[in-house]
Amino acid sequence: MLSTRSLFDEIYRNDQAYQLFCSIAAGGEDQGGWENERITALTRDEVLAPKVARHGADERKHGRIFSQLLHKRGLPKVPVPDDADYCMLLERQGVGLAHERLNSDVPLTEREIIVYLAHSRVTEQRAAEQMRQLVKAYGDNPDLGRAMRMISADEDDHLAYCHEELLRLRAAGHGPYIRHALETSARGEIRTHRDVGLAVTSRMARILRWPRWQLTVVTLGVQALYLYDRTFGWRRMVTLRMPEHRNALGTPAPPHAEREVL
Repeated sequence: MLSTRSLFDEIYRNDQAYQLFCSIAAGGEDQGGWENERITALTRDEVLAPKVARHGADERKHGRIFSQLLHKRGLPKVPVPDDADYCMLLERQGVGLAHERLNSDVPLTEREIIVYLAHSRVTEQRAAEQMRQLVKAYGDNPDLGRAMRMISADEDDHLAYCHEELLRLRAAGHGPYIRHALETSARGEIRTHRDVGLAVTSRMARILRWPRWQLTVVTLGVQALYLYDRTFGWRRMVTLRMPEHRNALGTPAPPHAEREVL
């Protein structure tokens, strides 16, 4: 039976597939860490800045965890293929702040902060959902279980923080622009997620030597999720509600927490 868990198990058992999977994950987390570090440096909001810094520290930690998982298997990281580079493709779709802007020294405007938070709210929704899938797939795996659970908990905190900060700004009178930024980010993310999903599927099919029927089924699954998200699912990415876990990123990250996991 072809299931999400069986697909992840197949990837885990194959060194080349696992190497690609962890390398893509590590690359995305490192990129997210850099972006949050730059936003921390450019924001004048004294309430927001330490939370963005914590977010960036968490992303860097996740990147190290995926790198260490590879190291435990004796595998080096491999370059992330351009067509599977989620962060780069999001920027090309106009989602979030351009890297050219983040490399400047000009402080961010309030609207740019909203663009950043809307981008984070949408992408953290996807990340939280994907990590829950990985916890289901690898939760009882002695090599991966604890790491996946810890990263999943962090992603839930990141999503909670984005809700809370956007609601704070909405209360300050920025509601219409927040809605616009969220909808723009969601549209771009949905397209990017499909494109990356198809690129990764194609590579995994070659590495794992999938029969044509299996490649067709997985490809149809990626396309079906895209159609669902484009038609209905986008709404879960743009709604805002006060999270149960308030001030989720309001405390400093514990130093080298990943060492407690690996």
